[in-house]
Amino acid sequence: MPAALLAMALLTAARPGPRIEVQGHRGARALRPENTLPAFEYALSVGADMLELDVVVTKDDQVVVMHDPYLNPVLCTGPDGAPVPEGLAVRSLTLEALQRYDCGALKNPRFPRQVPVPGTRVPTLEAVLDLVKASPHPAAKKVGFNIELKLEPAHPELFPTPERFAELVVGLLGRRGVLNRVVIQSFDYRALVAVKALAPKARLAMLISDTFPNPVAIAKDLGAAIISPHHEWITKEAVRALHAEGVRVVPWTANDEAAWARLVDLGVDGIITDDPAALIAYLQGRKLRSTQ
Repeated sequence: MPAALLAMALLTAARPGPRIEVQGHRGARALRPENTLPAFEYALSVGADMLELDVVVTKDDQVVVMHDPYLNPVLCTGPDGAPVPEGLAVRSLTLEALQRYDCGALKNPRFPRQVPVPGTRVPTLEAVLDLVKASPHPAAKKVGFNIELKLEPAHPELFPTPERFAELVVGLLGRRGVLNRVVIQSFDYRALVAVKALAPKARLAMLISDTFPNPVAIAKDLGAAIISPHHEWITKEAVRALHAEGVRVVPWTANDEAAWARLVDLGVDGIITDDPAALIAYLQGRKLRSTQ
């Protein structure tokens, strides 16, 4: 092979392929207590592109970061280490009362490498923004926020109305000047409609738990820029159809190399994972991400 062709081949082989966005699910649930400041700090430290998180609302309309509308007794302990009673709704507590609970002392039994952080409180969304703003990690300068609005139509007593929820979240993000770094996602598409009404340029992501007959039509109808399906349900045909309409595909929540390899082959735009460090290392090994 002539020297010029050899040099070109070596350069092409060394060049990273298309960048796949890495989203730290609930921060980094495999390594730190989920949806806590230590989890988001860890995700920043390993270079995640996006912090994926869930929000609910307290009795006094404070937006807090938690996956469930109830305090989870598997993950949290009460004041003085007392067990959390079943069915204690976040919406029934003020922020002051909620932050008496410790949601970092218990190790999630599903994640053997998770490191407990006793004394960790349920953070407000604003506290997460403060953490990122003050972070010394290089990733913090550009990291995005993928914020899921938790709503259940069958249980309106546990949540504000979609319109009020959107008002609280969009208002906070606007005041902080970070709307351009945010994706708003939800399984309840009423939330996406409400967000779009307040912030027409907001990036929206449709969460999908199983198959949809026509995800392209639904995404276009809602004005969603992103589809986030369960990683086992997405197909190459669906990815191609969505890409043809300019819709990005970011599946959830894939945690092992077999799942990552399948998603890379499908051509997805990003992957939501509980272990962002391991996914980044995998992508680097596949030359799909720079090592710098």
